[in-house]
Amino acid sequence: MAGRFVGDVSPEQAWQGLVADPKAVLVDVRTKPEWQYVGVPDMSSLNRSLIKVEWQVYPSMEKNRAFSSEIVAKGVKIDQPVFIICRSGIRSKAAAELLAGLGYVTYNVADGFEGQIDAAGHRGVSGGWKIAGLPWKQT
Repeated sequence: MAGRFVGDVSPEQAWQGLVADPKAVLVDVRTKPEWQYVGVPDMSSLNRSLIKVEWQVYPSMEKNRAFSSEIVAKGVKIDQPVFIICRSGIRSKAAAELLAGLGYVTYNVADGFEGQIDAAGHRGVSGGWKIAGLPWKQT
């Protein structure tokens, strides 16, 4: 199967894709502190686990050089559609493009988990997985 980056999808479209295809996976590429303190998508209602692999390693924020090997180690297969999420959709797009180059079919979750920054400089008030009311949990 040839890989390709399908493009941006809304959080709701990502959820619909995950519901519709039992092989589809959600990969969260944020940092460990983001997972711990901000929360994570909850995949339990689909009887699946969220796959967590940092795109940038905290605290240095250097690109994770082991990213692709960690994806493989977490059991993500080439024949699985891969939805990728970060805080706002920037890191996840880079990760989606990299994995597409390795043969995966990938989707970037636009607006990410927390959405874009609003006019007042706040995040998490418009757009994103949490604001869309999709399943999530605090770890």
